Amino acid sequence: MTPLTITPGRRPDGTTLLTVVGEIDMTNAETLAAALAGTTGPLVVDLTAVEYLDSAGLHVLFTHVDRIHLLAPRVLATVLTISGLADLTTVQDGH
Repeated sequence: MTPLTITPGRRPDGTTLLTVVGEIDMTNAETLAAALAGTTGPLVVDLTAVEYLDSAGLHVLFTHVDRIHLLAPRVLATVLTISGLADLTTVQDGH
């Protein structure tokens, strides 16, 4: 298992950016939830270095769907589309 790391930052336009690396599953989804809850306003979540995302991680993302914009690799974008998340927020190819 690849440990989860979340690094906060800002995009050039000032939007908050969270760069997520590793695997998101039921053992660490609360860490992601806390990071998302610790921000306000529009948020870009960079998932391009996420190797695994289970239903617990999807649930966290669904909770913030009204204010997040996701950057995801093609494989993960497929999961986000199948789950219906891509119908509710922008999912952009992160590569």
